[in-house]
Amino acid sequence: MFTEDDSCDLILVNPEDPLESDIDIVARPKGKRPQSINQLSGGEKTLTALSLLFGLYLYKPAPFCILDEVDAPLDDTNIKKFNDAIRKFSANSQFIIVTHNKSTMASVDNIYGVTMVKQGISRVVPVDFGSLN
Repeated sequence: MFTEDDSCDLILVNPEDPLESDIDIVARPKGKRPQSINQLSGGEKTLTALSLLFGLYLYKPAPFCILDEVDAPLDDTNIKKFNDAIRKFSANSQFIIVTHNKSTMASVDNIYGVTMVKQGISRVVPVDFGSLN
C-alpha cells in the first residue's frame, strides 16, 4: 500500500505489561517525520490501517472479510492501490465491500445494489460482471 520509503511500527505503550498494554501505531510516510496514527490525514490513516489488516491476512488468511466504505477517504491513486491489494488477497479470501466509489465498483467480479422501492422496503439488485464477458 505504501512505497519502500515508507515505514510503520507497532509500539507497546507499556512494555512491562504486554498483555494489557495499548499499542501505538507510528507511521512514517515518505518525506514526513514519524507520526502517531492519530496525527495522520484520513487517507493516511486508512492506508495504515489497511496495511495492518493485510499484514494480518498474510499471516493468517480468513475465508472472508467485510469492509464498509474503507475507500471513502482515499484519493484516486490510493483507491487503485486498495483495489489492487483486494484483487491479490481475493485469491485466498472473499471480500464483501460496501462502497460508493465507482472505481472500486468497476474492479469487482460481482456487485449487489440495494435500492429502496418504497419507504421501508429494500430490494437487492445483483449483477455478475463475469457473465458479461
